[in-house]
Amino acid sequence: MVAFGKKLKERQIQEWQGYYINYKLMKKKVRQYAQQIEVGTQDRRHVLKDFSRMLDNQIEKIVLFLLEQQGLLASRIAKFNEQQEALQQQPDISEISQLREAYREVGRDLLKLLFFIEINAIGLRKILKKFDKRFGYRFTDYYVKTRANHPYSQLQQVFKHVGLGAVVGAISRNLHELQEEHQGSYLSIYDQPALPFQEPVVDSMKAAVDRLTHSTNFLNFLAQHALIMQEELPTSEGPVDDQRYHFMSLLLNLVNTFLYMVNTYIIVPTADDYSMSLGAAATVCGIVIGSMAVAQVFSSVYFSAWSNKSYFKPLVFSSIVLFIGNVMYALAYDFNSIAILLIGRLFCGLGSARAVNRRYISDCVPLKMRMQASAGFVSASALGMACGPALAGLLQTNFKIYKLTFNQETLPGWVMSLAWLLYLVWLWISFREPCLETEESSAAQESTTEPVENDALEKGLKNPLLLNSEDKQETEDGDGEFDGSDGAPEESRGPATSIGSAYKLLTPSVKVQLLIYFMLKYAMEVLLSESSVVTTYYFGWSTSSVAIFLACLGLTVLPVNIVVGSYISNMFEDRQILLTSEIMVCIGILLSFHIISPYTVPQYVCSGLIMFVSAEVLEGVNLSLLSRVMSSRLSRGTYNGGLLSTEAGTLARVVADGTITLAGYLGESKLLNVTLLPSLVICVASIVATCFTYNSLY
Repeated sequence: MVAFGKKLKERQIQEWQGYYINYKLMKKKVRQYAQQIEVGTQDRRHVLKDFSRMLDNQIEKIVLFLLEQQGLLASRIAKFNEQQEALQQQPDISEISQLREAYREVGRDLLKLLFFIEINAIGLRKILKKFDKRFGYRFTDYYVKTRANHPYSQLQQVFKHVGLGAVVGAISRNLHELQEEHQGSYLSIYDQPALPFQEPVVDSMKAAVDRLTHSTNFLNFLAQHALIMQEELPTSEGPVDDQRYHFMSLLLNLVNTFLYMVNTYIIVPTADDYSMSLGAAATVCGIVIGSMAVAQVFSSVYFSAWSNKSYFKPLVFSSIVLFIGNVMYALAYDFNSIAILLIGRLFCGLGSARAVNRRYISDCVPLKMRMQASAGFVSASALGMACGPALAGLLQTNFKIYKLTFNQETLPGWVMSLAWLLYLVWLWISFREPCLETEESSAAQESTTEPVENDALEKGLKNPLLLNSEDKQETEDGDGEFDGSDGAPEESRGPATSIGSAYKLLTPSVKVQLLIYFMLKYAMEVLLSESSVVTTYYFGWSTSSVAIFLACLGLTVLPVNIVVGSYISNMFEDRQILLTSEIMVCIGILLSFHIISPYTVPQYVCSGLIMFVSAEVLEGVNLSLLSRVMSSRLSRGTYNGGLLSTEAGTLARVVADGTITLAGYLGESKLLNVTLLPSLVICVASIVATCFTYNSLY
């Protein structure tokens, strides 16, 4: 394990060494404070005052150097502006090209400055946390709150990078004007704000500034909810991404996500009736619903591998398999065969292309649009989850065409088969296969186009600013923070090549996050899949009533994410929201047990709502944390972080649906309590694991 102080020294820009935060000195000072307080030679108030003054001096040193460098960049830009004015009078193509390259060089120097800010911010965060840990005092809260908005505070210069936006704007505007002059256009950048400006350096600067702005707004919260991981900053992403991006192809991926979620949940209100129509018990609905998840365990792997070579072919295959699966699901009624019904659902699971949908967004959408696309992925999933049961509630009819039966049990299959057929036609006409580069050509291109100093820059800018994976375990003082890396040398840090190698990259904190994800998916699947059986047994609900209940649950997803992403996450730490959400899920499970008779509708609905909403909050925060602490080696390749989370969630659904079917043998009267008991055990285990892990890590 490499100590942070050593890593900080290795990543420093040599000529700026004297202006970085003196992390080694401050860490030594923290140890001295601890010893002095222990022997009684210093009181706590004096320590707080002395440490605050030391931090202020360190931050002031950083900020003054930052302002000096900004001034130098501004002077260079002003000099180039004079040359640009002269070129407007006497245009010269070669001089215009030289001037554009000079502006790009300023942009690259600005990226170095952004890296300087980032690594100092990480050091500041770590030393504050170390102080809190040593003295059991929330000094970080006091220091940040008293300095963040004070008119004389230098802290906001570090965290809000005041003035850098103006430099980015000046470089962007001048590069755009030089490009337009070269093309003979009379439009300025302000006349066409909606048009993308094709300039890799500008995109890299904007992306770096965005990463430094660690505000958890709704869009960012949704994007992390999708767990679409990024391997590195866009310094290596340039025109290639824009060439690969195609809006209609992105839309088709999102529609695929929406339709698949509709397909998953459209049968839930009627699965028990369908099972009984074919001579099986109502609780066999667990197998009917869960068979799709069983197949998805395997389909996620081969779709993830297939997406290394193509996006179009996997989507075509997915649509065809889903069409066949839904037709078989619908025909099972007329053939009176539970086997055909289950095979049809297995086919639907084999057509799950969510790994392709995630991968397309990660690989083919430009970084400046990736957050919106990721949020669209989550929104499409949530909308599909709500529309599936709602659509089932509308399909309350019964008629025959020739020998084919169309009723509330078969219509979900027929409707979805038609939807997938229309989608296949649209896909065939409109999808554009992006150009897939080989790893060798990408590596060769990077080595010839990237400046040497950008290597360190990219390594340093991989992670978010305030809560990231920069912190690996420190051998000297046992910080216990992880960056998700495995300590391998740089040359061996390629993507995982198997599930086993991917598992070895998981740190204890990541394993806990995956356990939480398993738990919440298990609890949600039990609630949703057995809802039709439970509500029919206890309350005599019709299919329409069950559909309305499930649709209402699905409609809570986006409002809950808005509240959490825009408000709650700005008031509390993610770890606090995580633990609180787990406890609320546990409370929802406890309230759902049938202990006191009679079992009432308000008890079931309220407890189900508490459990579901809390699980949704938990899922968003959990995936947000997971995307930050997971190894960067799991951001690419077949066995990536998205695949691991998908497999964990899918396995949870399989186990939950199997539990429902097995519990059915004990009778419907015991179904509710028997299925809730494992949910409670797993939930309590995840809470204990969370407390144990984060107490040791933080």
